[in-house]
Amino acid sequence: MIQKKDKNAIRRIRHERVRKKISGSTERPRFCVYRSLSNIYVQVIDDTKGATLVSASTLDKALKPQLESVDKKGAAKLVGKLAAERALEAGIKQVVFDRGGYVYTGRVAAVAEGAREAGLSF
Repeated sequence: MIQKKDKNAIRRIRHERVRKKISGSTERPRFCVYRSLSNIYVQVIDDTKGATLVSASTLDKALKPQLESVDKKGAAKLVGKLAAERALEAGIKQVVFDRGGYVYTGRVAAVAEGAREAGLSF
């Protein structure tokens, strides 16, 4: 009998393969995206220190009033903008984009687009 593989397990394998090549440094931290069915999370991570420098998600209280009038893709764009604004406040201007093993389309692309609009460069 044919067994269907778990999509998230396949995504994690793809993420590990990409992470072998991508690493965040102090000068250029990693802009990591995680996408669940209902929320989206972004972290700016310095892999040399092993520390999260900035984070944002659809669960942030700063975004709650704006999220009521947008769909998931619009919410992802707002999260990208918020994460980029917080990164710029922390003095981070350039990052390495880590799509987390997800296909670069839809909500993942909207996060990147929002971050670029706010002034962050990949």
